[in-house]
Amino acid sequence: MPLYDYRCANGHTFEARHGFNDPAPACPECGEAHVQRVITSAPGVMQGINASAGKNASKADLQSKWAEETPKLREKLVNKLGEDTVNKYAPTLNTKYD
Repeated sequence: MPLYDYRCANGHTFEARHGFNDPAPACPECGEAHVQRVITSAPGVMQGINASAGKNASKADLQSKWAEETPKLREKLVNKLGEDTVNKYAPTLNTKYD
């Protein structure tokens, strides 16, 4: 079951573990029934060039990852901004990694 963070109308914050569809619990400190869920952090999912090449990745592994992801990034930018803009403001993306 997930652990949720809550804040009551009186300003007390607390954690509660319960099912996804279960109602929010009352504040354990003051008993206030009106509580609001608080988002304190979000899970991170790394994709693309931000994804880890591995904990002990070698320089060659990192270069390989860069060579794999750079053309994808360039293509997205060209589709969004146009070829001329990418050539002008991101010339390092024009390098061929064959």
